[in-house]
Amino acid sequence: MKPGSVKIVDRVSAIEAIKRLNEDDLLFLNRLIVERLKLISQAKSTMLMGSFTVGDRVGFQAADGQGLEGIVLRLNKKTVSIVTDDGHQWNVAPGLLHLIATVGAKQRGR
Repeated sequence: MKPGSVKIVDRVSAIEAIKRLNEDDLLFLNRLIVERLKLISQAKSTMLMGSFTVGDRVGFQAADGQGLEGIVLRLNKKTVSIVTDDGHQWNVAPGLLHLIATVGAKQRGR
């Protein structure tokens, strides 16, 4: 177990305890859980963001299922700005991207 983590020994006991909470306590618990999940998601996104550099060539799948490729323009707080080969700009979550070529590889290839 990681330092600082909490392990629920008996999930059944936790479920029973939750069943006994009143509405105010459940709303409070819900806010705590949502905040924690957002923090975990943000940490994952930040870690994934470190995989990319401005100028990298990346690929991703558009909402219609079409595979697109482009160049990383900017690393934003939650997304990566990409310009595709046809000149369109996209803001894509880093978890949806895959690296095709790094900026360093392009420079070495010249």
